[in-house]
Amino acid sequence: MTDRISHIEIDDSSLAAPTPEIEQERKVAVFDLLEENSFALPTRGDVVPPTGPYRLTLAIRERRLVFDIMTDASDKAGEFHLSLGPFRQVVKDYFMICESYFDAVKTLPPSQIETIDMARRGIHDEGGRILQERLEGKAIVDIATARRLFTLICVLHFGA
Repeated sequence: MTDRISHIEIDDSSLAAPTPEIEQERKVAVFDLLEENSFALPTRGDVVPPTGPYRLTLAIRERRLVFDIMTDASDKAGEFHLSLGPFRQVVKDYFMICESYFDAVKTLPPSQIETIDMARRGIHDEGGRILQERLEGKAIVDIATARRLFTLICVLHFGA
């Protein structure tokens, strides 16, 4: 399948080091994303983009989220920048619920952990939907891919 991401790199060179929990979230999201994703570049006017699979680099530059996209043959496929503003509140909520979840795992019974995890998944879904909306006209992703990319945006946001 060509409509997918085959490689992902997180450019966090200018950011603070992540906590072990954040680093674990990142590893899981990258693994899950590469296992299964749907990512395509739409035709814009008369311009037909190169086909995938794609190599994606995510970064934060000048307070903007950057998607730098290459083909597997290392040809430039596209680059776009998204404002971080629409993500701020949902990222903040996500970090707060994740912190509660990490604390709960250490001390609370499974029923309470499950309740917190359901809330975490709900916020994660919201972040994925926001990302899908922000990518409209730039990239076509399914909700599962958007959710995994949202996790990586959170990791970048953590250090920004």
